[in-house]
Amino acid sequence: QVQLVESGGGLVQAGGSLRLSCAASGRTFSSSAMGWFRQAPGKEREFVAHISWNGGNKYYADSVKGRFTISRDNAKNTVYLQMNSLKPEDTAVYFCAADQRAYHYSSSYYRANEYEYWGQGTQVTVSS
Repeated sequence: QVQLVESGGGLVQAGGSLRLSCAASGRTFSSSAMGWFRQAPGKEREFVAHISWNGGNKYYADSVKGRFTISRDNAKNTVYLQMNSLKPEDTAVYFCAADQRAYHYSSSYYRANEYEYWGQGTQVTVSS
């Protein structure tokens, strides 16, 4: 079992930055690929970023590429999402998610159903 708790959301002006954190409990974090997704009001949950269990592979949605950076610290059981040059369209609830398959590399990392564990989400609001 993995429990995930996101933090770091808030209100920021367009062009600003935020860093989201996702703290994981459980022994399997270091072997789990992790993802960030977001959901805006009235929209479906969408993929934002993915990082492999060892941090060697990182993938991003086209909409955030070059602005967001995903990273992880396995010693701290934490995954991060550094968000720069924020835009009003980035406003959403951001969720982190964990793939329970140990040391697994997924070609479908952008699909929500590839992840078994989810956090409760943290709100990010970008004002124009």
